[in-house]
This record gives sequence, C-alpha cells and structure tokens, in this order.
Amino acid sequence: MSVTPPRASLLLLAYLAFVSLGLPDGLIGVGWPSIRADLGVPTEAVGLVLTAGTVGYLTSSVLAGFTLARLGVGRLLAGSTVLASLALTGYASTPELALMIGCALVLGLGSGAVDSGLNAYAAGAFGPRHMTWMHACFGLGVALGPLIMTGALGAGLSWRWGYGLVAAAQLALAAAFALTVRAWRGRPAHPAVPVVAGTGPVPVRETLRLPAVWLGALAFMLYVAIEISAGLWAFLLLTEGRHLSATTAGLCVSGYWGSLFVGRVVQGVVAERLGVGRVLRGSLLGMTAGALLIALPAPAWVAVAGLVLVGFAAAPVYPLLTLATPERVGAAHADRAIGVQIGTAGLGAALIPGGLGVLFGHTSVALLGPALTVLSVLLLLLHAMAERRSVAVTGRRSVAAVTG
Repeated sequence: MSVTPPRASLLLLAYLAFVSLGLPDGLIGVGWPSIRADLGVPTEAVGLVLTAGTVGYLTSSVLAGFTLARLGVGRLLAGSTVLASLALTGYASTPELALMIGCALVLGLGSGAVDSGLNAYAAGAFGPRHMTWMHACFGLGVALGPLIMTGALGAGLSWRWGYGLVAAAQLALAAAFALTVRAWRGRPAHPAVPVVAGTGPVPVRETLRLPAVWLGALAFMLYVAIEISAGLWAFLLLTEGRHLSATTAGLCVSGYWGSLFVGRVVQGVVAERLGVGRVLRGSLLGMTAGALLIALPAPAWVAVAGLVLVGFAAAPVYPLLTLATPERVGAAHADRAIGVQIGTAGLGAALIPGGLGVLFGHTSVALLGPALTVLSVLLLLLHAMAERRSVAVTGRRSVAAVTG
C-alpha cells in the first residue's frame, strides 16, 4: 500500500499532538499526592477525576467521527486543543476538587476529539510507518509528563506549574492548528479503497448497520484491554506471584512500556515493507504467545519475557488497525467507524482492567496470564473474521468501481 507522502509540517503537528495527548496522563500520577494534600481530599478522589475524563473522552471521540466531515479536520483539531489548554489551565488554578472534576471532563472532550480526528485523517493520509510513529509519540508524551511534574516539584515549585507549562504548550499547538486549517483540507482517498462515482454523503444509519464497524469496535476494546491490563497488573503478578523484589518488578514493568514504544518505532518501518496485513497477523500471534508465557507456572524470567513479548508484538496493532479501517468499512464510513473504535477502546480501558482487578481480588493475580491469553485469542479470532469480510466487501467494491 502506498500513499502520497504527507506534508512535513502536518506530520510534525500530528506527532506533537500525540505527544500532547500523553502528557496529562503522565502528570497526574506524580502530581496527585501534592494535589491531594493541597486540596484536602482523600487519595481515592483521583477516581472521580479519572472517571470524568473518561466520560468526556468517550463522548467526544465518538461524536468527532460523525461530525468530522462538517467541521473539517483543521477546525476540529484547533478547537479541541484550545479546550484541552483551557482545561489544563483550570487544573493549574483550581481551588477545589469539584472544579478539577469539571476540568477533567473538558480535557477529555478535547483529547478525545483530537485523538479521533487525527486518527481519521491519518488513516487516509499516512502510511504504516508514520501512523505507528505517531502513536509512538503518545508513549513519549506519557513518559515526558512525569519528568515535567518531577522537575517542577524538584525545583520547589507547586504542582500547578506542571499543569501550567503543559497548558501553555497546548495553547501554542492550538495556534499552529489554527494557522494551518486550510492545509488539513482535501484529505487523499485511501489507496486501497476504490472510489465509486456518483456517491454522496452516506446516512449515519448505514454506517451503524455495518457488521465490520462493530467487529472493529470489539477488536479495539479487546486490544486496549490487553495493553492496559498487562501494564497495570504485571507489577502485582511479579511481586506476589513470582516473588520478585519491588525494584526489579518495577524495572520489568518499565521494560514492558519501553517495548511498546520501541515496537512502534521499529515495526512502523517493517509494516511499510511487508504490508499491514502480515504485520498485524504476526503481532496478534506474538501477543498470544507472550500471554501464554505469562500464564505458565514457570520462573519469573519466563513471565518477564512474555511481558516484553506482549509489549513488542502489541505495539503496531492499534495504529495499523486504524490504518486498515477504510479497507474494512469503506472510505465513506471510515471517519465514523474510527470514532466508534476509539470510543470503545476507551471503554475497554476503563472497564476490563478494573474487572480483572475485582477477579484477582477474589481469586489470585496468577490468573493474569490466562486472562490475557483468552483476550488475545478472542482478538485473533475477531481479526480473522474482519479480514474475511474485508476481502468479500473489497471484491464487491472493485466490481462496482469498474461497472459503475
């Protein structure tokens, strides 16, 4: 699959936007103890902030896919980044928890729209390499967030400075999006999807009737559940289940997230050479193999190897599934389908890892490996079903394009 090389300025903005998406996630982990003490709230109050952010993110990511054609990519990105900047400014100046919860909702609205809008644009404009590298930038942002907050606190400044600095960066990014609104127009058509002459806007109900849309949504939900669950519960498994020290286990979990980042950088190039389909199939098989290693009642190094394998194999799955969306559902439905997929991905990240935590609390964290294995096999089966449908639908479109 080949696409016209994207403009360097737009590519840079896309990378920076995904770095900015990851920054707030990294800030709150380091900043929360200081925030909690400053606002005089209990530790568990962070759950209210995270829940509000998730609600906003789910809502806007789905709606963005359905409104993108009317608003235009540039306007959506500029407006949503302004919202994120205002929300982070609210974080930096809030006198009480209630206002922070409201700001979290606004931040989620802005972030979800940026995520959905950029993914929809990139699915037609970027190739596998730039798509996976764009998603790698999110991991870079998550890694930079703790450094920014740690630097502010280490310099004797308030936690508010950490959010203020990121708010200023978001505002600068919003200005860049506003200045390039026209450049984001006229997205190229996906090269693998024939264009049928005489077709107009497709009714929303037609998009929602497509089985491929919902198969894709389930696939995204399962993938994100695997990625988050592995990173969230691996430390507990390695310390309580495999008896590693806290320091060693912490380094191993960092290795998992590092393998996810490195995998996206490396496999973006591989996917461009071997093709999206081959790399996706290999990655899903690799995730299943890694989950099986974690499930084995073996020495700790086997579980660690499985964890790293899951991270490296999983790395290109989210961006490449997004990139292949127009092939699965058709270009006319792609923006909406991507919005639904990103929304359900957020839902999977919110519900399934937490559900596994309840399961482990009543049983044992040793069930992490079997749980990841089941989820990986289900994802593999869903992808196989989607591929078969994609082949059939693409064949029908090709005939329509020739005879239409």
